[in-house]
Amino acid sequence: MYQLRPRVSALSSLKRIFPSLPSPSLLNSNSTPRHPHIVNPKISLNTQTYNKFTMGSTQDMSRGKPVLFFDIDNCLYPRSAKVHDIMAKLIDEYFSKHLEIPWDEAVKLHKEYYTNYGLAIEGLVRHHQIDPLDYNAKVDDALPLEGIIKPNPELRELLDDIDKDKVTVWLFTNAYVNHGKRVVKLLGIEDIFDGLTYCNYAEQPLLCKPDPRMYEKAMREAGIERVEDCFFVDDSALNCTKAKEFGWTAAHLVEEGVPAPKAPASQYQIQHLRELRNIYPQFFKSTSN
Repeated sequence: MYQLRPRVSALSSLKRIFPSLPSPSLLNSNSTPRHPHIVNPKISLNTQTYNKFTMGSTQDMSRGKPVLFFDIDNCLYPRSAKVHDIMAKLIDEYFSKHLEIPWDEAVKLHKEYYTNYGLAIEGLVRHHQIDPLDYNAKVDDALPLEGIIKPNPELRELLDDIDKDKVTVWLFTNAYVNHGKRVVKLLGIEDIFDGLTYCNYAEQPLLCKPDPRMYEKAMREAGIERVEDCFFVDDSALNCTKAKEFGWTAAHLVEEGVPAPKAPASQYQIQHLRELRNIYPQFFKSTSN
């Protein structure tokens, strides 16, 4: 059975060499995040400036407990919000401007990179050596989320009913840290999650779902060793399929009106997050809808 090796803290190694090295409890807004995950209390104390983060290892947090991983975009908020459509236009604009190519070529190349790598930015970094943090500023951070995403009491009620004594609740996104934190803050649910695994644009190689190494990364950061203890919900059929192949139990979120794959992507297929009560009842305080 596949198991991950326990993670050795890079900070601990550095501390042995540089005893005066400060602990990374705070990260100011002008620095590049060097840590791969964020841990409560509250994922961000200020999601507008991103200038205070609580960082640290969570290896002991979920020891003995399974982990329930949540995708963010088109999962914690509906596809009908059209955030993806706005982002796609910003990405096309970035391709056209920074690669100095016509619009139709930009759209085509964007689609090609997304299909081949899971993220358009991976192709841009790999083939065009763009600055990934400049891309983030002009695409992800440029999204007008404050006018689109609002607190969702029904979602809040569902997540509040998860029994945190039985399961660790973890965000798992292909977005950069800023975007993920903005979304959960706007939804009013940022205090519920124990941590966040994100695609770190500042590091190479650039890892994202459905790369198996990204699932390994999520397990390391959530402090879980056995794939049998990993449960997942995502709107991407490919991400769910790869999670299942990796040994996780996955629920593919297919909203009403969205075409479902001909063959199920994973063990479960749901139309609404409230169905998680039925497929993962062991993690909820109650099973009523």
